[in-house]
Amino acid sequence: MGSEHRAPRICIAGATGWTGSVLVPAVAAADDLVLRCAVSRSSAGGVLYGAPVYSSVVEALDAAGDVDVLIDYTSHDVVKLHTLVALERGVGVVVGSSGLTATDFDEIASVAESRGVGVIASGNFSITAALAQAAALLAARHVPHWEIVDYASATKPDAPSGTARELAERLGQVREPELALPVEETAGERDARGATIGGAQVHSLRLPSFTVSTEVVFALPDERLSIRHDAGSSAGPYVAGTLLAARAVPRIRGLVRGLDTLLLRQ
Repeated sequence: MGSEHRAPRICIAGATGWTGSVLVPAVAAADDLVLRCAVSRSSAGGVLYGAPVYSSVVEALDAAGDVDVLIDYTSHDVVKLHTLVALERGVGVVVGSSGLTATDFDEIASVAESRGVGVIASGNFSITAALAQAAALLAARHVPHWEIVDYASATKPDAPSGTARELAERLGQVREPELALPVEETAGERDARGATIGGAQVHSLRLPSFTVSTEVVFALPDERLSIRHDAGSSAGPYVAGTLLAARAVPRIRGLVRGLDTLLLRQ
């Protein structure tokens, strides 16, 4: 890893994707970050904002040789491999791709610790989403009943979303929610109660008009609290939080999960 006093040199994987295409010019325009290279199979061999574009993370990191931070906005089936490849090379990682499980994060945390490198992962790098998650974590300390509803576009391939999975797993670290009737005792179609993640039931809707919305509903007798975050139609809200993480990760050792956790450290 480079000096903490030098502008971090950044490689963006998924550079021409939905989030990457907004993130690349933002990194290039930042005075305290350097866009060193990018990864995009569709644009490999080209140049984006002065940075060379490669077809794979391995090729990019090996060709550049001096990257400090990999930002990954690719897909659920390759993000773990990309993260481990970067860590083995001493490169910090900002994980914006969804689909990783708690077990995946345990492995990533172990490798990051052993290599003395940082990883900052969040199911959603929106600042307002981080604030919603922080509020939910506080609520879980005082209200023992909750379930999560995950809304996303009709074509989103993974379920639940990374935002909803992260929320469920982190709420489960506070405590597991109480169920008046265990799921296994459900009459009729048990699957209608959703997936159990972090001890909570998570229900994924995939419909047109949604981008990503995540709602956690807390309840006590005769009262309810809903905490919901709705993402708009652009990737703009994810830029500020991702850049914040890219600036912070060279100073991190091990795994930091959740943008809200990082914000509490600032």
